[in-house]
Amino acid sequence: MRNAGASIDPPTDPFEAIPKPSRPVPPGARGPSGVKPQGGSRLPPGVSPDIFGSSGFGSPAGPAGPAGGSPGLPPAAQPSQPWQMPAPPERALPQRSLRDEPGLMPGGGGGSPQLEPLRYEEPLPRRRRSRTLVLVVVTVLLLAGLAYAIPAVVMSGKMLPGTRVQNIDIGGLTATEAADKLRAQLADKASREMTLLAAGKKYDIDPDKAGLEFDVVATIDQAPSDFPSPMEVWRALTGTLLLEPQISVDSDLLESAVKSLAKKIDVKVREGKVTFEGVKPVVVTPQDGRILEQEAAGGAIRKAFLGPEAEVRLPVSVIKPKVTADVVKKAAADADKALSGPVTLTYAGKQARLPVETLAAHLSFEPDDSGGMSPSFDARSAIATVEKNLVDPSLAPREPTFQIVAGKPKLIPGHKGKGIDDKKLAGDVAEMVTQGGSRTIPVTLATVQPRISEAEARGLGIKEKVSEFTTPYDCCLPRVTNIQTIAKLLDGYLVKPGETFSLNGVIGQRDTARGFVPAPMIQGGRLIDSVGGGISQFVTTMYNAVYFGGFEDVQHVAHEFYISRYPAGRESTVSWPEPDFRWKNDSKYGVLVKTSFSSSSVTVAFWSTKRYDITSVPSERYNITPFKSETDSSPSCIAMVGQPGFTIDVWRVFAQGGKEIKRVKETTVYRPETDLKCVPAATTPADTADTADIPGAVDASDDGDTADTVVDQ
Repeated sequence: MRNAGASIDPPTDPFEAIPKPSRPVPPGARGPSGVKPQGGSRLPPGVSPDIFGSSGFGSPAGPAGPAGGSPGLPPAAQPSQPWQMPAPPERALPQRSLRDEPGLMPGGGGGSPQLEPLRYEEPLPRRRRSRTLVLVVVTVLLLAGLAYAIPAVVMSGKMLPGTRVQNIDIGGLTATEAADKLRAQLADKASREMTLLAAGKKYDIDPDKAGLEFDVVATIDQAPSDFPSPMEVWRALTGTLLLEPQISVDSDLLESAVKSLAKKIDVKVREGKVTFEGVKPVVVTPQDGRILEQEAAGGAIRKAFLGPEAEVRLPVSVIKPKVTADVVKKAAADADKALSGPVTLTYAGKQARLPVETLAAHLSFEPDDSGGMSPSFDARSAIATVEKNLVDPSLAPREPTFQIVAGKPKLIPGHKGKGIDDKKLAGDVAEMVTQGGSRTIPVTLATVQPRISEAEARGLGIKEKVSEFTTPYDCCLPRVTNIQTIAKLLDGYLVKPGETFSLNGVIGQRDTARGFVPAPMIQGGRLIDSVGGGISQFVTTMYNAVYFGGFEDVQHVAHEFYISRYPAGRESTVSWPEPDFRWKNDSKYGVLVKTSFSSSSVTVAFWSTKRYDITSVPSERYNITPFKSETDSSPSCIAMVGQPGFTIDVWRVFAQGGKEIKRVKETTVYRPETDLKCVPAATTPADTADTADIPGAVDASDDGDTADTVVDQ
């Protein structure tokens, strides 16, 4: 049992769980059971205070209580006090005294003290401040929303204010209105020729032909077109939106325009070299080249179109020659020493001479890795005319060829043989050029293989005639002998696929040892006799076989004067060592050269595999130039019949299966032929007869070769 005395624990009210009245019971009031409370007793219904003794539990303490009441009874429980709640940080709770509670003041009815639960109430001024702040925020947000929404609605569906294309303001316009305005104000600029600057020169280009066009739709599409965002509205009200004009480009047209520009701008680098005028070395000074960077140039043109720049600079690269001018001059000095006289070749007690002209024709200089120039000698071509004087022809190799039997080519196999070691000879001549020494060079023999093996010849695709051409001549003249001689030398010659045929390289210098004779040729506008004169007619005949066979023309030079037996604009001359006649077999098949002649004409036919049908379309003659008349009393005079000069264009048309593939234009300019009469030294021009009445007079049509003056035309 707990100690009946004073307890150390807080006093406990056994009826604490019973609900208290919401207010004190007034004096004289009865409880629920009709019992009048004593001294504010709070006994539950049906409980008699007698169970606690004479003073009763809950009665005011009498003399017999702990202060004089009945012994052994517990003291009356003290009313429980609620826990004090801490006040909010801003403000402490007001302290309440017993004076503030009804029934706790003396004489307040004698009932038990009744305390209401304490409740926290926020002070009224703080609530007012919060409400004011919320009201301010809502107001600001509402005003901001209106400030955005009103201009956004106004701007919607139009170009935002401040929108510009270059200096053209399109703000506030619809897309259609903006497009019309841009087209109208940029039309002149878009069609104006652009000025391009390259290598210090100006060039013009038409934007339309270059495939450049102003794309107004793409330009406008850069601008916002939906309902504008707040940032877009702010920018429209305070700033500017600059749109770059957009363009559309036809890449093929632009590439073609740039290539056309490159043809005007590009300059091929000129390498230093040594050429020969006869046997005299001539220095060709090296010169820088330049090339248009076409891809970068196209980008620059594209970027500058409709731009503010007045001129567009195009990127150009400079190409440096491999050697300097001083190096070329030294090479020319070496060549001059080398050509001081002929070179004598010896073998087994036999001798053969290489004339200075042959040395000059086959000597060249090539840049080397050290920045200098090294001599190179084409020994194989140089010895073509003298090898038989040193080596028995029966030991020489034989090239494979074809014979035409019953209209079909039949292979005649070749075989290897003995010949001069041309590689060793080339080295010996190059050493003599640079170091000097003896001009007599002993040669050795080596096994020489044919240029084309039998197996290779069988795979050349030579199966049909692809072209043929014939030119006429008058019988029995010296020039006819030369035409027939060169025809014999070239009959059966094979040109391999990709090979370039050179007439001077194959035939070499014309000489009497192989049957060539003196005949007229053109030199300085006059006819003179020269060994091999007249073979230009054979060259013209072969040129037309090349022309109608569809092969590539590498080098041909027209006669100085027009010769009536040749087709105008489709003829060529040749001389030794220049000008040469060269053409390339640009097919994948071999070409067999077959020649034939009679007393009145010469024919050249090409056998291969046919690729094209070729036609020739000439223009009318234009730029007619009158001729002059002169007389000559020198013993070497050869009369000439005057005729006017003119210019003519000829188109070479390539076709396959009846459809045109391409056409190539060739322009030829003929000088007027002087009307020259040969007169005796003792007579006057008035006493001379017409050349038609002079026995043995030679017309210009009897010419053959063209000398150096033709090279300059």
